[in-house]
Amino acid sequence: MRNVTYSMAASADGYVIGPDGRFDWTAPDEEVFRFCIEELRGVGVHLMGRRLYETMLYWETADQDPTLDDAGREWTALWKPLPKVVFSTTLSEVQGNARLACAGLAEEIERLRAEPGEGDIAIGGATLAAGAAAAGLIDEYRVRVHPVLVGGGVPFFARLARRVDLDLVETRRVGPRVVHLHYRVAPGARPAPAPGSRL
Repeated sequence: MRNVTYSMAASADGYVIGPDGRFDWTAPDEEVFRFCIEELRGVGVHLMGRRLYETMLYWETADQDPTLDDAGREWTALWKPLPKVVFSTTLSEVQGNARLACAGLAEEIERLRAEPGEGDIAIGGATLAAGAAAAGLIDEYRVRVHPVLVGGGVPFFARLARRVDLDLVETRRVGPRVVHLHYRVAPGARPAPAPGSRL
């Protein structure tokens, strides 16, 4: 069965966006970007909300940018053909190899798990990930910890009303400043979604 993964950069105090709405401190250096490229190779489909979709639109045409470096071109070559599912109540159409979600998050993930295919089902964006976590749908958490304290904002981990045990799969220093933490939800720690749930 395909894994559902949630991977993002976070501050040392656990936020993906600061209280001022900024996340410029997550801009990857060359080594971190290379790490992200390798991680993307293991993704089979990417789920995202509207804000992340709009942020990532640049990469749909980035290969036309004459200033793009080799790493950027490599990322673009992986990102453009990657199937994407966008969850939005305001968008009426999306670009590239993307489609608007036609069901709730739990139903979309169940459908993707049942389909033939390889690679992880990646969730991007803290809000969408929080909904998936609340329904017990996330198998793995992967966080790139940056050495900054932002004091509040949007947290990487959803604030759940229950305990979830995690197994540490890997820790890795990425470049001179970032630490990658890879956790898997421990066996028996994932609750069943509530009956009739339509996340």
